[in-house]
Amino acid sequence: MLRRGALVRAVSCPSSHASTLSSLFRDRGESGVILKSSSTDVYENLAVEDRIHELVDLRGGGILFLWRSASAVVIGRHQNPWQECDLRLMARLGVPLARRRSGGGAVFHDLGNVNATFFTSRGKYDRRRNLAVLTGALKTLSPRLDVRATERFDVVLGGAHKVSGSAAKLGRSGAYHHCTLLCSADRAALASVLKSGVRGLRSNATPSVPSPVRNLTDEDPALDCDAVTEAVAAQYNAEFGFSGPVLPVDPGDEAFLPGVRQAAAELRAWDWVYGRTPRFSVRTSFGASGGSVTVDVVVRSGVVESCAADAPPGWLPPRVAEGFCSALVGSRFRPAEMKTAHVMIGNRIPLHSWLENLVCGIMPDFINLNLTRALI
Repeated sequence: MLRRGALVRAVSCPSSHASTLSSLFRDRGESGVILKSSSTDVYENLAVEDRIHELVDLRGGGILFLWRSASAVVIGRHQNPWQECDLRLMARLGVPLARRRSGGGAVFHDLGNVNATFFTSRGKYDRRRNLAVLTGALKTLSPRLDVRATERFDVVLGGAHKVSGSAAKLGRSGAYHHCTLLCSADRAALASVLKSGVRGLRSNATPSVPSPVRNLTDEDPALDCDAVTEAVAAQYNAEFGFSGPVLPVDPGDEAFLPGVRQAAAELRAWDWVYGRTPRFSVRTSFGASGGSVTVDVVVRSGVVESCAADAPPGWLPPRVAEGFCSALVGSRFRPAEMKTAHVMIGNRIPLHSWLENLVCGIMPDFINLNLTRALI
């Protein structure tokens, strides 16, 4: 049983030039490996998860990866970002969007949030046991804390407020289960960004299930990120009979984690973050003399597949609508290319004030084009 206050101390990681993660795991796997990221970049930390899953034969033991990221929204593999987030607000706040390779719903990360990723062989994959590590660690720090795991694999406080959500990825031989812990997250930002800014959107993408949330420090100020991180590491060893120390890991270390930089670049890319969105449609309307203008856009893999505009008879020249819709088809569903379509139309036919409204109605300027190169 874990003593209250027992800690797992961080030690220096073996020289990355002499040891890869795979060889480290072969040497220490039976005693458990606990890694703590030195980065707060969400793409880099997700890339570490990917490389561990792809590179390490986990049949010899387990790995716990502990990490935190600066403000970001992370959506599940099969989700629609326009449906899950207020992308315009995120751009204003400088909050990037990431798509992880596991399923599940959208989550908000900041430095008040601790992330724990449990890696095992597929045969030893056990989400209940992993959640027992989290609840056990919290109760060690705060014995009177009313915290428990639910049937949905969340952790709730006082039976009502969610303090942890989780998602998982199962491979042929390995699996991982990642969890969040809300210690002192910015709940106002969380509530604001995890809310769609798009109306008229229809999608079969996996929707998130909203839940009331609470920070652990609201219940007990001792449950800060550093204390929780150390307690989770200690409880992991106690639960699985391991004795591994906490090893710092640099997500940019190619020698220790071959391919990690390329993995991070792929996770930043527009084609992954937005282009992997399941097919969806958007309908937008605005008033015009004699009625209203309605525009329907269908988007597949982040690219406009079809566009149709309907307007009151005699108000909208058919060739204007046809030309505008034709110019949009094949463009990415983002401001830069929507504006390009606008310019293309302007070079060939007269522009009307409704055209400006139409572009803004279909595709508001959600994305700060200078936020990251991946979005350009």
